[in-house]
Amino acid sequence: MTGLAAYIPYIQIILAILIIAAVLLQQSDASSGGAFGGADNWNAGYHTRRGFEKVTFNTTIVLGVLFALFSLLAIIIK
Repeated sequence: MTGLAAYIPYIQIILAILIIAAVLLQQSDASSGGAFGGADNWNAGYHTRRGFEKVTFNTTIVLGVLFALFSLLAIIIK
């Protein structure tokens, strides 16, 4: 396990960069009113994700879970 412990910080850095990229790639439809809690229409925020938007959304979730698991593993190993 000590061999894996040496690589965990590097894996976390790579995962953090990938999470940042995935979040920045996501499309934002919020206007300035939506940013402060207001909405232009009654169903704001509720839409079906399709195509690239769905892939980036799911990728962000998977990367976040992986980052959390590697962080927990780093705590357990140390």
